[in-house]
Amino acid sequence: MTKPSTVKLTAGDRTFYICINAFLIFIGVIIAIPMWSTITLSFRPNSFLGTNFEGMFLPVWKWDVSAYKALLGNAGFITAFWNSLKIMAFGVVTALALTVPMAYCMSVSDLPGRKVLNYFVLIPYLFNIGVIPTYLVVTNLHLTNHLASIFLPGAIGTYNCLIMRGFFEGIPESLKESARIDGAAEWYVLVSIILPLSKPIIMTIGLYYAVNFWNDFMHAMLYLNEAYLQPLPILLRNILMASGMNEYVEVNAFGNASVQAIKAASVFMSAIPMIIAYPFIQKYFTKGTMLGSVKG
Repeated sequence: MTKPSTVKLTAGDRTFYICINAFLIFIGVIIAIPMWSTITLSFRPNSFLGTNFEGMFLPVWKWDVSAYKALLGNAGFITAFWNSLKIMAFGVVTALALTVPMAYCMSVSDLPGRKVLNYFVLIPYLFNIGVIPTYLVVTNLHLTNHLASIFLPGAIGTYNCLIMRGFFEGIPESLKESARIDGAAEWYVLVSIILPLSKPIIMTIGLYYAVNFWNDFMHAMLYLNEAYLQPLPILLRNILMASGMNEYVEVNAFGNASVQAIKAASVFMSAIPMIIAYPFIQKYFTKGTMLGSVKG
């Protein structure tokens, strides 16, 4: 049995790969240090007197969960967290339900008025209409103080639509034509042929929308005035900017947690849904983005 041939790397290639790996490790460390500092700060007891650097190496058996108990025992935090989950869930479903048909229509080569439709979608991407016109539209539709005001204005992201269109255009036209010859309508082609083959791009675009709706601060600040409707980004801003924490957590709920630990715990908990979701979507992420962007 012959051994498979291998490509020998030159000294320049090895130097290049070493530099690239060193650079990526450096970037990873820069990203990891603030994250680890925030996590350890959230578990730091109020009795800890060391520096922030020393706190990053605090043994696990000395960690204190009082900050998390205080947050989870606060009705305002739970309500804001639940509001953000609802906005993200309804927003992703609504956005995908609108983006998928739009992207499919843009990908049909013989669609009458296809160029006009593509320009119609592309123009808002190049020229943002601004906050005031959007605010007037939302107000005239009586969507203020309603969670729908967060995800409906951005239900169709132009960039996401273009990426998905590129993916649909990469699907062999013969599959669509064979279904049409058998008498299938366009909706049947989309649901039965296109969507099963488009799981990577749907999961990728769904993740884009989920992150966008979960972190949406501006729309919530503009349209949601009632405290019981405010999502987690608004509450998180209030917690981080508050000089005292009595507005959000009862004094007797602190236990051994410091105010800084409460702030760090709120930041970490706000990232938990995305941390949980990403590993399940990661295998689709690169494939969906690359296939969609190359064709688009």
